[in-house]
Amino acid sequence: MPDFRLPDLGEGLTEGEIVTWLVSVGDHVSIDQPVVEVETAKAVVEVPCPFEGVVSARFGEPGERLAVGSVLLTVGEPEPEPLPESSEYSGNVLIGYGTSTTPRRRRRASHVHDPRVVRSGPPSSTLRTPVNGSPAANGASAANGSAAGPVPAAAPAVISPLVRQLARENGLALDRITGTGPGGVIRRADVERELAARTAPTTGQAVPDQAVPNQAGPDRAGPGQDAPAPTGGRRIPLRGLRGTVAAKLVASRREIPEATVWVDVDATDFLAARAALPSVSLLALLARFTVLGLKKFPELNSRVEGDEIVVLDQVHLGFAAQTDRGLVVPVVRDAQSLTTAELAAALAARTTAAREGRLTPADLTGGTFTVNNYGVFGVDGSAAIINHPEAAILGIGRIMDRPWAVDGQLAVRKVAQLTLAFDHRVCDGGTAGGFLRFVADCVESPITALADL
Repeated sequence: MPDFRLPDLGEGLTEGEIVTWLVSVGDHVSIDQPVVEVETAKAVVEVPCPFEGVVSARFGEPGERLAVGSVLLTVGEPEPEPLPESSEYSGNVLIGYGTSTTPRRRRRASHVHDPRVVRSGPPSSTLRTPVNGSPAANGASAANGSAAGPVPAAAPAVISPLVRQLARENGLALDRITGTGPGGVIRRADVERELAARTAPTTGQAVPDQAVPNQAGPDRAGPGQDAPAPTGGRRIPLRGLRGTVAAKLVASRREIPEATVWVDVDATDFLAARAALPSVSLLALLARFTVLGLKKFPELNSRVEGDEIVVLDQVHLGFAAQTDRGLVVPVVRDAQSLTTAELAAALAARTTAAREGRLTPADLTGGTFTVNNYGVFGVDGSAAIINHPEAAILGIGRIMDRPWAVDGQLAVRKVAQLTLAFDHRVCDGGTAGGFLRFVADCVESPITALADL
């Protein structure tokens, strides 16, 4: 009975959190069939099993964190017929890579706890209670000696791991929350609405007495006393994606002496170019201008390693994308070799994959420069934090009507603000300003940047 262990997910990841089991005890799995969804610090990924057989035991429940190398499941009898080594055991468990040319068998998703897997105590990768000395519970219930109880009802429709985590941390039952998403999918707003309803004060609640100045009491600090610590609220663990983002932001502020420059631009022709190219988004146009700018000012496509500045040849362009799990930065590799249309298609594909939770860790790492359209949030500008260990980040704010001088005459034009935060170690203000001015000129006269379409 081979044990399938949580594989090395790459990119320095040492653990993962179980999100959803895709198989149950007793299910038959084929080679390279995904068996569990695991959330890492980079993304939610499906983990394929390199064995074929029947699942005889599962280890870990949704929400439990397991270290790389921990046993996920055991595959037992009936054994498949002897096959050539290349197809009997794939040996490859890297995320996002298949190793078998045979079609995967249709799997049955299991979003609820399997009554045949018995655990005791708090979630742990090492503390488990066997049944009758067996490593897995395959027989009668320990409570009444009968067979496993009735199969639970189907789990509520939830796509985002963040939504499941938010409900779990606040003790909310997802099956009692009405989803407002497509097909009844429960969204984050639905969980927050339910949470607000439960924590709202009841009608007729007594109003506390008004505080008397300098009067000490259980809720007021007297002279020379510290104010009482606030109580209540909810705690959100800094782990997974949120923990990784936090670590990057802290490292950026700690290590990078950043400076910010900005410029207002006439984006009237920029919007006209977008209207003439319906398959190309504003972010794709800005990304195209960015790549051209990095060709002229390669110092900004670099990183600092020790006491050296490494100027990179390839532009692996990251871009900010808002999802239910928070802000992620997918990467389009070798953006310098793509046309505007190809770059637009790549950005659109990765944005869709990010919002559907289909990005792999490799899709979220290795960027050399980041662009951000924070105008979608209705703000004019932002002194963004550089995505460590990159050297710069470019952003554009909202485009709005403003008075603008055109050929000596005052006119109403579409105006936006471009900002560039850069690592002052890799270049001086002249280089950063030259890059930003080049991009601004492209925004104001975009036809020169679109010659490859």
